[in-house]
Amino acid sequence: MTSMHRGAIAIAGASETARLGKIPDQSVLQLHAEAAVRALADAGITPAEIDGIANDGMPPYDVSDYLGIRPRWIDGTSVGGGSFMLLVRHAAAAIASGAANAVLITHGESGRSRVGARPYAPDGSSLGGQFEQPFGAVAPYSTFTTPVLAFLEGRGMSPRDLAVVASAQREWALGNPRAQRNESITVDEVLAGPEIAYPFTRDMCCVVTDGGGALVLMSAERAADLPSASRAVYLLGSGEAAESPLLSQMDDLESFGAFRRSSAEAFRTAGISHADVDHIMFYDAFAHLPLYMLEDTGFVDRGESGAFYAEGHSRPGGRLPVNTNGGGLSYTHTGKYGMFAIQEAVRQLRGEAYNQVDGVEISFVQGIGMMFGSSGTLILSNRRP
Repeated sequence: MTSMHRGAIAIAGASETARLGKIPDQSVLQLHAEAAVRALADAGITPAEIDGIANDGMPPYDVSDYLGIRPRWIDGTSVGGGSFMLLVRHAAAAIASGAANAVLITHGESGRSRVGARPYAPDGSSLGGQFEQPFGAVAPYSTFTTPVLAFLEGRGMSPRDLAVVASAQREWALGNPRAQRNESITVDEVLAGPEIAYPFTRDMCCVVTDGGGALVLMSAERAADLPSASRAVYLLGSGEAAESPLLSQMDDLESFGAFRRSSAEAFRTAGISHADVDHIMFYDAFAHLPLYMLEDTGFVDRGESGAFYAEGHSRPGGRLPVNTNGGGLSYTHTGKYGMFAIQEAVRQLRGEAYNQVDGVEISFVQGIGMMFGSSGTLILSNRRP
């Protein structure tokens, strides 16, 4: 095999933990393991068939040892909540090169209950710890405020545009028992909610949960021999990029260059255009991120993201469904949401989503790491070219 794209690599198994939300009786390691066992069962293979392990959040070898796996390929790439987009890309490259035959990517995080989780402490040795945290830029909701305000002002937009995003995404979570916020909310109700850090109100910020997820990747040829072959999802293209980990050093507060670069790479390697995409999953820890991502990934022009949401294009029945599980704002957000964005893309492509969109053949998945630090992009399909 020489290619990692254009359908040569398949996601053969995908699953989340049985529960999402508050899970005080399971540690981080147990969440990783439960998700892994469920994904392996979904693929129809055993741990003995896995020779590659990857995760972000704890040493990969902790998970492999717990599961009795002795891998010959290991990846612990950690670049924030979008690490899983990069891990899928890295696993595809490993399989294409022969470095691994079947890779298990796991995620587990006790973001709410903090069972077995490391305590949070500002890192004074990091760039952020030295140059931003002393000035109060510690938590994501306080750190994001400066670029968000620049983005809104530069486009003549307001916090109402953020509220529209939160309200629109809630529509996808309505009635879903796995979604942490599954009741309707209007734009005015979002704006009237408790202020967290201007311009963010509570519902413009992600939920805080426990949970996990896992993926099993292998060559498309090997996946074709599995009982789950009809449910395989193929990697068409991917990209990754990074910028400064300091918000104060962003090249442009109103646009994230890493989004532009990784998405361009994904479209180039997939050999498709924006018009070919049926479904989008944007990492949305906060309500501004889908607005940045729409513009930076090229689905709309600069300044058109607010109108895209206001006109209902992302909502159920819209021309380009976005964040169909409700996203990190409504579905779940353990602290590193990227795994769950991929999981929903897989469900939509398999026709198994809670709010299923008709005719989804290509899904675009965009991740972010840290505040604005790294970017990972995947383009997935249920059809192999």
